[in-house]
Amino acid sequence: MSLKERITEDMKAAMRAKDSERLGTIRLLTAAMKQKEVDERIELDDVAVIAIVDKMLKQRKDSIEAFEKAARQDLADKEIAEVKVLQAYLPARLSAEEVAAEVKAIVAELGAKGPGDMGKVMGAVKARLAGKADMGQVSAAVKAALAG
Repeated sequence: MSLKERITEDMKAAMRAKDSERLGTIRLLTAAMKQKEVDERIELDDVAVIAIVDKMLKQRKDSIEAFEKAARQDLADKEIAEVKVLQAYLPARLSAEEVAAEVKAIVAELGAKGPGDMGKVMGAVKARLAGKADMGQVSAAVKAALAG
């Protein structure tokens, strides 16, 4: 079963269980998926769906931070609940050590020497680790590998 089909089935299950919070989050996700399909006239595969989920997670985390700064814990709690639902659709994430090892291997493959090669390395890393690791963590690992 593809990730897109799984999301559709989960939406149906949330409707049957009358789980309105989970249903709302899944509907936001399906709307974002449909929007991408319509805009680009493509059929989404699992990698594209994971990219959408990643983007939505980043938006939620930014919102949580903003709401907590504004002392709006009620809104932050709603976003935290959405993050938990969205994280269920991501594959298992790599640990910091695994990310660092992958980055070092890619830097060695490309023969990158210093910070000037960051763009080339990030392109290769994104292709290999898309959906498997947090890109903020990956960027920090690339900077460390190119600096040292």
